[in-house]
Amino acid sequence: MIRSRPTLFSRARTHQAGAQIPVSIHGHKTSLLSNKAHLLAAAAGRRSIPSRRLVAGPALAMDPASSEEIIIDSRYFRIYGDRRIDRLVGTTTVPPGFDAATGVTSRDVTIDADTGLYVRLYLPADTSSKQQNDKKLPLLVYFHGGAFVTQSAAAPAYQPFLSTLAARAGLLVVSVNYRLAPEHPFPAGYEDSLRALEWAVAGGGGDPWLSRHGDLGRVFLAGESAGGNIAHNVAMMAAAGEAAAAVEGAAVLHALFSGREPVDGELPMWVESLGKLWAVVCPEAAEGTDDPRMNPAAAPANLRRMPCRRVLVCAAEKDFGAPRCRAYYEALKASGWGGEVEWFESKGEDHVFFLAKPADDDVVAELMDRLVAFFTATGGN
Repeated sequence: MIRSRPTLFSRARTHQAGAQIPVSIHGHKTSLLSNKAHLLAAAAGRRSIPSRRLVAGPALAMDPASSEEIIIDSRYFRIYGDRRIDRLVGTTTVPPGFDAATGVTSRDVTIDADTGLYVRLYLPADTSSKQQNDKKLPLLVYFHGGAFVTQSAAAPAYQPFLSTLAARAGLLVVSVNYRLAPEHPFPAGYEDSLRALEWAVAGGGGDPWLSRHGDLGRVFLAGESAGGNIAHNVAMMAAAGEAAAAVEGAAVLHALFSGREPVDGELPMWVESLGKLWAVVCPEAAEGTDDPRMNPAAAPANLRRMPCRRVLVCAAEKDFGAPRCRAYYEALKASGWGGEVEWFESKGEDHVFFLAKPADDDVVAELMDRLVAFFTATGGN
């Protein structure tokens, strides 16, 4: 018999507008999620959803008696006691190519065939003119979300979002396809992401788009959800390396941070669920979710090493993770770091809403305008 332990990640977009999604937490029913959510929430029981199962390597083996116990069960993925995973969403991909709506062209470039590390590059249309010899484009190294365990740089939601951002802000986007947990426990994903940043700053091994069109001395980092966490951590990892001087700023969108104790306004259920997730994602983290990679505020002295001059922290009002994003903003602001940190909150919205709504939606457009302003601003402290 497969046993299920209530944990997290219920998406509610299959429900009618305004509906509340009932979830079971240790046998008690509640209604916490709106239909716009891409949130972490408790969910119990098995679901007959087509799945893709992958098996983690021997290093992740656990007690065989618990191998069929579901330790994390959600609409997105299911993880078992031996760290096998069924990915219920996030495996669909779209090829690179020309985006007619924005005029942006994308293509994939492999960095390491052995590990599967690759990037999807996005190049705005006007670079084909003679302006390419006069103006280089800043680089945006982008990290996708997916709770560290699902999604990819080729997922359908990222193509329109990053194409629009590349066109509007005049960026050469480098979207990173890093290795996922639990098959590849973190810090593997962090290491892949740092390697992609260093690859881009070094000119991508002579990649024609980077060499002809990229301003390799002006680089931004960004990501949403788990990708926001990765953007922060890649910045911190880069601080001691040659890439640090090139990193001008970071945009941290709806970042997946946590900690052992709830911060003001944070649900204990959310904290508990993220603790279970992080234990699977990064087994080496002896401090649990107070590991500075998951809770940057737990080590404020480290934040002073942030290499970039500017950080934009974005949150959504109805996101369970918004209080933790605010805590990150406040910790960075109070750390003694010499840069400028900015806060932007999307009212009335849930986690990563901008990946599900059309670009002309008013709140999506407001967020896009804020991102464009951040990436196109000049000067520094």
